[in-house]
Amino acid sequence: MSFPDNKLSVRSPADLVAAVPYLLGFRPSDGSIVVIASRDRRIVFAARGDLPAPDAPASQILDVAANMVPVLRRQQPITDLMLVGYGAEHIDPALLTVGEALTASGMALLELLRVTGRRVFNLTCDNPDCCPPQGTPFDPTASLIAVQATAAGQVALPNRAAVAARFASVDGAARDCMRRATTEAVTRLTAVSAAGEAAADEAGARAVHDALRMHDDGERLTDDEVAWLTLLLKRPSVRDLAVDLTQPHDPHVTFWADITRRAEEPLVPAPATLLAITAWRCGDGTLAGMAADRALQVDPDYRLADLLLQTLHAGLPPTVFEQAIANARTNPSAQ
Repeated sequence: MSFPDNKLSVRSPADLVAAVPYLLGFRPSDGSIVVIASRDRRIVFAARGDLPAPDAPASQILDVAANMVPVLRRQQPITDLMLVGYGAEHIDPALLTVGEALTASGMALLELLRVTGRRVFNLTCDNPDCCPPQGTPFDPTASLIAVQATAAGQVALPNRAAVAARFASVDGAARDCMRRATTEAVTRLTAVSAAGEAAADEAGARAVHDALRMHDDGERLTDDEVAWLTLLLKRPSVRDLAVDLTQPHDPHVTFWADITRRAEEPLVPAPATLLAITAWRCGDGTLAGMAADRALQVDPDYRLADLLLQTLHAGLPPTVFEQAIANARTNPSAQ
C-alpha cells in the first residue's frame, strides 16, 4: 500500500501505525481514532476523531461510525478501510463497535489496530505468530517509514497543539509593534479611501502582489507591510485576489501562517482563511481545519472560513470548494 503520490510504501501494521502521523501532520493523542481509506492499495483519505469516554453509552460510539460513513462514501471508489485507535485496552470495545458498524454499512475493513506507547495490537487477528497478544513493538521515530517520510519533506508534529502554534498570535513586544503599525495603517487607508473605493482596491492588489513577490524572493514583510496587507485583506476583492495568487505549496503555507500570527485580532479572519485554503490545497486538512476555526473564533459569521470548514467536515474533494468559491463571488452576501 502506498502513500498519496507514491512517496512511501506501507507493508505491515507497524508501517501503517508509523505512517499515521505523517498522513495527519501530527501524532494522535490517546482517545483518538483514525480512519484511513485506500483505493487499489493507495491511501486516498485519512482523518482523526475522538472516541467517547470509556463509560459512554453505546449510542455515542455508534454516532462516531455514523458520522464516518457519509464522509467515507464521498471518497468512492474505495476498496479498503483501516482503523487505528490510540490508548489502553479499555478502548477496544469502542474500536470493535466502530469497526463492526463500518463493515455493516458495506465497507471492507482491512485492519483494526490499537496503539499504546510503542506497541501495536491487531484486534482482527488472533494468530500469535504474527500478532502476539502482548502487541508488536515498533519505534515511531526510527522506523523506515519515518525516515522516508522525513526525507520526502513530510512533517509529523508532536500533537495538535504544535499545529496550532504555527499560527498562534505573537505577543509581547512583537504585538506592541504590530498594534502601532496597524494604527498607522488605518490612518493611511483612510487617506487612500478618500479617493474612492477603486483606489483602495488598487492599493490592495498592489499589496498582495508585492507581499507574495517579496516572500518568494526570500524577504520577510516588515510590521508596516503586514499591517497594511491585513487591513486591506478585509476587502473581499483583495482577499479573493490573494486566494487566486497564492500557490498550493509549503512556502505559501508558511507565509500565511506568519501573516496570521502577526495580524491584529480583528484582522485575523482573512489571513487565517487564506492559510486554511492554502493548507487544504496542499493536502493538510488538519492545519486547514484549525486555521478556519481560528478565523471563525474571531468572526463567527466569516462565510468563506465557514464554507471551507463545512467542505472539510464533509470530506468533499477540492473541486467542490473551488466551485463554491466561484459561486460565492457572484453573491456578495456570501463573502
